[in-house]
Amino acid sequence: MKTTIYDVAEKAGVSISTVSKVINHQPVGMKSKQKVLDAMQELNYKPSVLASALTGKRTSTIGFLLPDIANPLIAEMARRVEDRAHEYGFNVVICSTDFKSEKEERYVSLLRQKRVDGFILAGGFRNKEVIHELISDNIPVILLSESQPYSSLTTVTVDNFLGGYELTAYLISLGHSRIAVIAEDNASSRERIRGYSQALQESDLDIHEDLIVVTDSTAESAQSLASSLLQSSNPPTAMICCNDILAIGALLAAREEHVLVPEELSITGFDNTLISKSSDPPLTTVEVPVQSMCSQAVDLLIDEIEGKASEKQKILVLPKLIVRRSTSRFH
Repeated sequence: MKTTIYDVAEKAGVSISTVSKVINHQPVGMKSKQKVLDAMQELNYKPSVLASALTGKRTSTIGFLLPDIANPLIAEMARRVEDRAHEYGFNVVICSTDFKSEKEERYVSLLRQKRVDGFILAGGFRNKEVIHELISDNIPVILLSESQPYSSLTTVTVDNFLGGYELTAYLISLGHSRIAVIAEDNASSRERIRGYSQALQESDLDIHEDLIVVTDSTAESAQSLASSLLQSSNPPTAMICCNDILAIGALLAAREEHVLVPEELSITGFDNTLISKSSDPPLTTVEVPVQSMCSQAVDLLIDEIEGKASEKQKILVLPKLIVRRSTSRFH
């Protein structure tokens, strides 16, 4: 026979209402809560998520929308969010939107029908109408790794401006003045470019707009743009790539154009993903503290779900410059 809530209550020696409160994450004494959790585990009792949804109760489920699961940084975020949510007894439904507004709308609509308790929207969520709809309907939402300002939403992101500034200042300290940027079309890249521009200005160096190029998220596109830059009459001596995947494309372009890295061209990435350590040569990059960001995002979302959040927060975590062998002094 299927285990019921009555069986759990009897096993734990508590009332049915206490079991219900534990299942729906309502306040219960720690002793009683532990008894219920032990009984549920021993009886292998799994509460029906669908039943909870139909009665308007919480489903202990979070919707996590991310732009590109193939990106190593985003994949790591998915893992970290899932791990942290499981510590709270929450499940995570992960949807990859491919930077497409229509997919963002479709997934949000689907997850709302499934009555998820809240959303984490990661890096570059483009559909502003969907965000405003979630805000107006008082759905708990956290923006993760998103520089786009929404005063009515809590945001957890890395200081992209500082990351771009520190990378550029480091290259300038090595004697580089013609520094190119290969960026994505998103708010994070724009902040990194702003930091790059600030560092150049502070060193009385010109900002050359022709050295700032925008591409999609693929190494192939970055390779094509990097090749064009290297073939120009006055090529850059250094390239800042706004993520590690783009930096791999730049490394491939340098190899194709017979340009030595780092002797003739310094290349940097951003994110400090696994590929930055395993590339040839290993990449100078900026470390994004993924675990801290994801843990904070889940903590803050669950606070909102449980009505504990008093106000919206803007959490800005600090990046860290990681120097490896893809950069050297310009002679």
